[in-house]
Amino acid sequence: MKPTRPAVLAALAVGLTVVTWLALQVAYESLPTLPWTMVPTLLLLGLGEAFTAYNLWRRIRHRPGTRPVEPLVVARMAALAKASAHAGAVIAGLFGGFALHVSSSLDKSVPRQDFFVSVGTLIASLVLIGAAMWLEYACRVPKDPDEDRRQGVSRA
Repeated sequence: MKPTRPAVLAALAVGLTVVTWLALQVAYESLPTLPWTMVPTLLLLGLGEAFTAYNLWRRIRHRPGTRPVEPLVVARMAALAKASAHAGAVIAGLFGGFALHVSSSLDKSVPRQDFFVSVGTLIASLVLIGAAMWLEYACRVPKDPDEDRRQGVSRA
């Protein structure tokens, strides 16, 4: 499995923003208001992944007071991180399209509420993407410290 490339996530988010904005030109009036519940859900997922990334990073690097980690756990966390980053990009694209569409109608009550919910969800999905990228980075195996000494590189 290759590391997630930020350019792929950005392209996914931008592409879905455009598609959502175009779809809402036709269908916005028939949709119910956006639920605010995705904001805390995504923030909690991001917080959980950030906490997991920190703990896993410490365990993989054998910091004092930590237990070794099973390789299968690291593989599962890397897969979770990759999936979460892509899901966050999809959600960011969808709600970015919503925010873009309703930004021209902020004088009305319902579009204004949808705008704030979509911006909040967009920000929460960016938090999730950041935490997922950190978790994926934490799953990497560190370089062998003996290799640095053999090459004459000191870690200062």
